[in-house]
Amino acid sequence: MKKNYTSVILLFAIIPVFSQNIQLHYDMGKDRGYLTSTIEMFKPDNYGSTFFFIDMDYNVDDIKGISMAYWEIARDLGWWEFPLTFHVEYNGGLGQIATPDVNQAYTINDCWLTGLAYSWNTENFSRGLTLQALYKYIRDKHNMSFQLTGIWYMHFFNNKLSFMGYADFWREEYDFDYDGTADNDFVFQAEPQLWFNFNEHFSAGSEVELAYNFLPFKGFRVYPTIGLKYKF
Repeated sequence: MKKNYTSVILLFAIIPVFSQNIQLHYDMGKDRGYLTSTIEMFKPDNYGSTFFFIDMDYNVDDIKGISMAYWEIARDLGWWEFPLTFHVEYNGGLGQIATPDVNQAYTINDCWLTGLAYSWNTENFSRGLTLQALYKYIRDKHNMSFQLTGIWYMHFFNNKLSFMGYADFWREEYDFDYDGTADNDFVFQAEPQLWFNFNEHFSAGSEVELAYNFLPFKGFRVYPTIGLKYKF
C-alpha cells in the first residue's frame, strides 16, 4: 500500500478499552495486485493513550516475500476532563524494488509530529471524531511542515456494520519528474474502510485509498482493497 513516501496515518477508533487487531488486504488497484498485512494496537491509560500500527506489503513486482515495511507510533497525553490532548508521533519504514529494469532498496523518510488533538465521542461510543493539528519534521527534507488529520468511526445496526477511516493533508515537496525541482507542495491521502462484523472478533470488508500527489504518482488516484480483520 505504501512505497517511497513519508507519512501515512492508519486508522483506529477511539474506544474506552484495550484494542488490538490484525488485518490482511488484497490490493486491487491498477498495477498492484498484492497483499498487505496490518497490525494495530490502541491502549488508553490514566495519562492518555498509545497507538501503533505496522504495515507490510508482500510480493510486489518481482520481490518474493516482504517488499515494504512501515510503522507508526503515537502517544496522546491528557489526564484532564477537557477533550483536548497533546499528541506526539513517529513514522518510518523501508522497502525494496525489483523489476526487469530496477533493483534497489529505499527508505521512507523519518517523520516526527507533535501538536494538539481534539476528540468527540457519543456516550455509547458508537460514533466518534478526532481532529489533529500537527507540526511535522521530515528528515532530510523539511524542518518546518504541517499536517492536518481527521479520524472517524461509526457503528451501525447493533455493531454489525462499521464505517471508519482517516484523512490527512500535509505539506511536502515531491520531485515527480526526477529533474531536481519540486513539482508540488501539498499532499492529500485518505483511507475510508467499511466492515461487516460477523461477531466481536471477525470482520470482512473493504478499504479505498484516495490519494492526491502521493508518491509515486502525481495527481489523483483511487486504490480499492478487500480485506479480513481479526480482533483479539
